[in-house]
Amino acid sequence: MRRRFGRTELRVSPLCQGTAFRTLPRADVPEARRVLARALEIGVNFFDSSNAYGWGGAEEVLGKAIAGQREGVVICTKVAASLAPEKEGGKPQPARFTHEYLFAQAEGSLRRMGTDYIDLYLLHQPDKVTPAAAIAEAMAELAESGRVRYWGVSNHSGTQLSEYLELKPRVPLAGIEEYYNIAGEHLDSEGNSRVAKLEQEVFPLVRQAGLGVLAFSPQDTGHLAPERTPPPGSPLEGLVKALDRVAGELGVTRPQVCIAWGLARSEVSCVLAGAESPQQVEENWAGAQLALPPQALEVLEEARQVYRKGQQEAKRYSEPQ
Repeated sequence: MRRRFGRTELRVSPLCQGTAFRTLPRADVPEARRVLARALEIGVNFFDSSNAYGWGGAEEVLGKAIAGQREGVVICTKVAASLAPEKEGGKPQPARFTHEYLFAQAEGSLRRMGTDYIDLYLLHQPDKVTPAAAIAEAMAELAESGRVRYWGVSNHSGTQLSEYLELKPRVPLAGIEEYYNIAGEHLDSEGNSRVAKLEQEVFPLVRQAGLGVLAFSPQDTGHLAPERTPPPGSPLEGLVKALDRVAGELGVTRPQVCIAWGLARSEVSCVLAGAESPQQVEENWAGAQLALPPQALEVLEEARQVYRKGQQEAKRYSEPQ
């Protein structure tokens, strides 16, 4: 089963396997190779990485895992607006998306992954200094050079995304990678729900421009993981109970319901999950094949709205009076 990513020619599996491992090293280690190998075996053809994951280590293990299978794989990698720390444990140094920097980083990613092209190249976060027009021009040149097939952005606001779309660059944006899941515990710098803002500000642009959407963190960076129990009386508690109710009625797991919920959203092209064992890959893949029935979606949507209202109230009561 393959999905078209936005209006591109990329045909991707509904599940994308990430390399931003949390417990495994972001490097070429046997454990990471086994995860990626199982993903390939089971039918995943879409993989995500970044030059900042292990400062190249994640791209290296991905390159080793797909060696000899490049034609059947779709690679998304990102370029961060930062450089590796000068010493281990230090802070990354800021960088700007200049023409020279973007080309140099793309060449580094290509070398580490052992390929001569990147299917989808994303700006990992905004560069608020370099003019958007200059960045779009450099990304267009990367595409025209053959190093990159398509480009886009990640972790950008609706305003920032709109600026790129309004430029109408020679090579237009193809898609985005954003934090999106049924909960959305994480807030932006102003204390607002990132998921709510994405739905309100970014999804209308996605629909208008026909962008592909890679939705990451289906288990909300672990807040929805089965081994985690929400605090009693918290807004998240009711939502988790609804997830478990639906999972129980369908005979599946909570992570599978989380993935299926993301794929049920019309704007979402595929869900990016970070399995760290072959068993988790299999569980996530089963979730990507799951079609939630209308009644289950209604139960989850009602619980999500109650959760969001509770989240807003909790924020209001935490603000100085």
